[in-house]
Amino acid sequence: MIAHSELSNAVRFLSIDAVEKANSGHPGMPMGMADVATVLFEKHLMFNPNDANWPNRDRFVLSAGHGSMLLYSLLYLTGYPEATLEQLKNFRQLHSKTPGHPEYGHLPGVETTTGPLGQGIATAVGMALAERMLNAKYPEVIDHYTYVMASDGDLMEGISHEAASLAGHLQLNKLIVLYDDNGISIDGKCDLSFCDNSLLRFEAYGWNAERIDGHDSNAVDAAISRAKKSNKPSLIACKTTIGFGAPTKANTSEAHGSPLGAAEIQATRAALNWPYEPFVIPESIMNSWRMIGMRHHLVYEQWKNKTSNTIQKELQEPCIEIDKAISEYKQKIKNEKHSAATRVLSQQVLEVIVPLLPLIGGSADLTGSNNTKTKSQTVIAAPNYEGNYIHYGVREHAMAAVMNGLSLSKAFIPYGGTFLVFLDYLKPALRLSALMKQGVIYVLTHDSIGLGEDGPTHQPIEHLAHLRCIPNVLTFRPMDAMEVAECWQLAVQSRSAPSVLVLTRQKLPYLSDLRTNHLENACAKGGYVLIEKTEAEVTLIASGSEVSIAVEAADALMKLNILVRVVSMPCMELFAKQSQSYKDQVLGKGIRIGIEAACEGVWPKYLGEKGIFIGMNSFGASAPAGDLYTHFGINADIVIKRVKSIFGKIV
Repeated sequence: MIAHSELSNAVRFLSIDAVEKANSGHPGMPMGMADVATVLFEKHLMFNPNDANWPNRDRFVLSAGHGSMLLYSLLYLTGYPEATLEQLKNFRQLHSKTPGHPEYGHLPGVETTTGPLGQGIATAVGMALAERMLNAKYPEVIDHYTYVMASDGDLMEGISHEAASLAGHLQLNKLIVLYDDNGISIDGKCDLSFCDNSLLRFEAYGWNAERIDGHDSNAVDAAISRAKKSNKPSLIACKTTIGFGAPTKANTSEAHGSPLGAAEIQATRAALNWPYEPFVIPESIMNSWRMIGMRHHLVYEQWKNKTSNTIQKELQEPCIEIDKAISEYKQKIKNEKHSAATRVLSQQVLEVIVPLLPLIGGSADLTGSNNTKTKSQTVIAAPNYEGNYIHYGVREHAMAAVMNGLSLSKAFIPYGGTFLVFLDYLKPALRLSALMKQGVIYVLTHDSIGLGEDGPTHQPIEHLAHLRCIPNVLTFRPMDAMEVAECWQLAVQSRSAPSVLVLTRQKLPYLSDLRTNHLENACAKGGYVLIEKTEAEVTLIASGSEVSIAVEAADALMKLNILVRVVSMPCMELFAKQSQSYKDQVLGKGIRIGIEAACEGVWPKYLGEKGIFIGMNSFGASAPAGDLYTHFGINADIVIKRVKSIFGKIV
C-alpha cells in the first residue's frame, strides 16, 4: 500500500518541477497544501476524469489560483485525458492548457477561472447555491459538495467577506472551504497586515469553523467528514508550511512566487526522500493515483443509468425558446406604444420571459429600483431553495461572482441588478464573466445624469466607456419598449458572452413607430437607421435616452431644409461585428454627430475626423433630470445650434 506521504509528494514534485522548467510560478502553495489536497481527492471528492462535466460531480475550486500547479498535478495524476505530462512541462507557455492561473475552458477539471484573489471562493458560493437549487428540483439526481481551497489573500479580499456573509445567510451547508493557513504573504509574514481571527469571523457569518494541522492526513480527513455532516457552510483552517520540505525556503515568502532553484530542489528531494528525476512518478504511485481517479466509476454509471436523458440535457444545456413570445409581445408594444422608463419596460419583458426560461433573478438590495423581480418569481430563502429570485443584499461584487457560479452550473441563466454607477464595485467579476464566456446578464439602471437629484456620486459618466472597452461584453442601451424587448432577447440568447442592459430611471417616449420593420430584431445588428433621408448632410447617432433628442433635433433641422438621418445605436459591440458596407450604409456620408449623456469613450471610432460628440466631459450635479440635460448642453437646442453653425445658418 502506498503511503499518504508518497502520494502527496507526487503532487509536490510535479509542481516544483513544472515551476522550475517554466522559470516562473508559485511552488510554495502546492507544496504546503499537497497533503490536504491528497486527502480530499483520495477520500472525499466525487468526480470522473472521463466526464469532467458530470452534473453531479463535486466541485473543486482553487481560489488560491496562483497555486495552479497543484490543480494541474492532481488532474494529471487522477487521469484527466487532456492533463498530460506534456501539458505540465509546458506550464505557463503560449497555447498550453496549463496557464499561470487556472482558466475555465482550457483544461477539463478546471471549474472556474481564478487568480484574482477572492473570486474563486465567491464564485463557489454560486456553485453551492446552484447545487441546493437543483437538489430542491431533482433530489435524487443532484446531491454533491463544493470544495474551495483558499489562501490568506482570499480571506483578506473584500469580496470574500461579502460572499461568506451571503453563504452563511443562505445556509449553504454543502460548501466547504479548506483555508491554507500558512501565515505568509508576498510581503512577508501575514501579521504585517492581517491579524483577523478568521474562525470567529466566519462563525459570525453563520459558518462552522475549526483549525487543524494541515499536514496530518487523519486530522484533515476527520475535519472534512465533520463538515460534510454539518447544516452550515464550513471553514477548515489548515495550518500548513508554505514550501513544505524546502530546507531554506520553507515558511518564507521566498517560496511563494519564484522557482526554488536547482540547489534547493535537490535538497528538498533529499529531505522528502524523493530520489526521482524531474517529472518522473514511480509506477506504483501513479497506479495508486489512477485508482483514486476511478473511485467513483460505479457511482457515475449508476447515476447515468437512473437519470433520464431529458434531465441530463436540462442540467447541461438551458432551453431557450422565446422567439414566438417576444414576437407576440412586440406586436403588443406596437399597438400600445407605451412610454416609460426603460427599467420599467425591462420588468415588463421579464414578466413574459421568466416563466419560459431557467432565469434566476436578483438585485443588490435595489429590487424596486432595478425592477428585476416579476410577479411569478419566488424568493430563495433557506432552507427552501425552490425559488428563482435572490436578494443579494448590498453585495454587488459577490452578486456578480455568485452569478458566475450559477452560470457555470450550466442549468441556469442568472441576471442581477444594481445601479450602473456601482459597476465599479462588481467589475472584476464581470470581467471574469467575459473571460470565461459566461452568458450572465447584468441589469444596470439609473444610467446617466437622467437619474437626477441623487447627484454626481450616483451619475455614471465614465461607465459606458468602461464597459465598451472590456472584450467579449455586449453593452445594450435601448431607447424604448421595442428595443428593450429586443435587447433582452439578444441577452438571453448570448450564451458565450455576458450582456449588460443599461437602463434609464426617467420616462422615455416610444419611438419605434419610426422604424420600417417591427418584426425583425433591429438591435441584433447593434445600430440601424431609425430615420432615413436620402443624401442626408448630417447623421445624428445616439443610444438610449438620447435617441429622442436626436429625433427632436432632426425634425427641427429638416424644417430648415437641412437633411438629417437618425441612427439608433443600442449595442456598439454588435455593430462592430457587421460588414463594412453595412456600417458605411448606417453611418452615412454626411457629418456625424454622436449624442450620449456620458463620456466620449469609443465614439470617435464611428464619428470620424469631422465628427462631433455631444455628451459629458465632467461629473454631473444634483438637480432634476431636465435641468441637468439643459445645464450640460445635451438637448435638441444644442444639437440644432451645432448643426446650424456647421452649415453657416444664422444661430
